[in-house]
Amino acid sequence: MTENKKAYFAAILYAIIIGFSFFFTKISLMEASPLDTLAHRFTMALLIAIIIKLLRRTSVKMSAKDSVKILPLVFLYPILFFTFQVFGLIYTSSSEAGIIQATIPIFTLLSASLFLKEYAGRGQKFFLCLSVLGVIFIFVMNDLQHAAHSLKGTILILLSSIAAALYNVVARKVTKQYSLFTLTYVMTFFGFVTFNSMAVINHIINQSISSFLLPFTSSAFLISIVYLGVLSSLLTAFLSNYSLSILPASKMSVFSNLATLITIIAGVIFLHESIHYYHVIGAMIILAGVIGTNYFGGIQSKHNSKTFADPLLKREVK
Repeated sequence: MTENKKAYFAAILYAIIIGFSFFFTKISLMEASPLDTLAHRFTMALLIAIIIKLLRRTSVKMSAKDSVKILPLVFLYPILFFTFQVFGLIYTSSSEAGIIQATIPIFTLLSASLFLKEYAGRGQKFFLCLSVLGVIFIFVMNDLQHAAHSLKGTILILLSSIAAALYNVVARKVTKQYSLFTLTYVMTFFGFVTFNSMAVINHIINQSISSFLLPFTSSAFLISIVYLGVLSSLLTAFLSNYSLSILPASKMSVFSNLATLITIIAGVIFLHESIHYYHVIGAMIILAGVIGTNYFGGIQSKHNSKTFADPLLKREVK
């Protein structure tokens, strides 16, 4: 399998995991607050990352100079992305948030053109926008008309989308300089420290620290947090970093819209949600956009193409 095929496979797997994460997030939020859910999922992610590091006997050594290079990536994702997202969802509906986050590929395309000099051809721009329209169509036809609008929530979700787009661009450069495991480990560690600190401080303020670990008494929450931590946090960080080390940022970002399609399928199968004609139409538009963006896209980049050795080890540029 060529590097490009592996990158596409990783991107598709990334979309599938993210798509199903909505189902598990709904279960976890029945037992814990959004901040506690984030704290526990990154605790689980870091625990597995440490186990992998010990089993592979892989060292994670970061100099002060390296930390300065990686910190912007970590700051954008997971810290800013999840923080803006979780607080944005307090003030707005999930449908409206989904519409706003469908702008991630557009922000990524603009950012990639500005910072990476990755210029998309007319065909790619058309299909990328088509994919975004497919997501917007589904959410608009679903139940947006019944959701209360909140300017504060809209702004927070929009900031979350911008953070995700900038992450796609920053990761495109950083993933070529460090091993994927190192990047994933560092991102997970900072996510663990940040969200646990926020959750603990919140409990201290509310004098409810004794309830911080209470959700783990629920088997449903435990299963959900394992999925969210191990797959939706740790593995997706690795998969996205790997894909972005090979694919242009604008191509990778469009797979976030494919995740929307997976979410709908998961809802129908596991939550017994009804599927309507506009779901089918929107799904076809999304798929056409994803396929068109990656097949007909004509990225012109000033960066030289590179191939790498084992992605978990230090890279060898040929």
